[in-house]
Amino acid sequence: MPEAGGRLRMVRDQLAIAAALKDENAAHPVAAAWRPILCEVVRAFVRGDYGLSRAPSGVDTVPKDLADQMRACVADYGATLVELPDDTWEASCAQWMGGHWDVLVDLWTKEKGRSDLVLGLRVAESDAQLRFTVQFVHVP
Repeated sequence: MPEAGGRLRMVRDQLAIAAALKDENAAHPVAAAWRPILCEVVRAFVRGDYGLSRAPSGVDTVPKDLADQMRACVADYGATLVELPDDTWEASCAQWMGGHWDVLVDLWTKEKGRSDLVLGLRVAESDAQLRFTVQFVHVP
């Protein structure tokens, strides 16, 4: 029998899955239940931890080559990442792709506010749990 913390995580994940729309025909706002996790991912990037060495529960660590690529993209952009403000969710979106959600999150900088940089993730469900996998940070 899972311990209390394990049961709470399972309930949290089930609610987060239920909150996300599975619509292959249109993108939708990022599920509110996912937003704190995505904020933690960006908070790690702000600290310079692009590999997510201390990834939040349910978030995969990032391979070194991808972490280096994302770090270089942000450096080339020439601005300082900041934590996500509430306005982030006005334009960020998720779309069901038949077996996972593709998520795009606008990134913000100290110098410019909302930037042209985008964080891309894949969110997959497995056994009533979610897995967040960072795919890229770049300017589309």
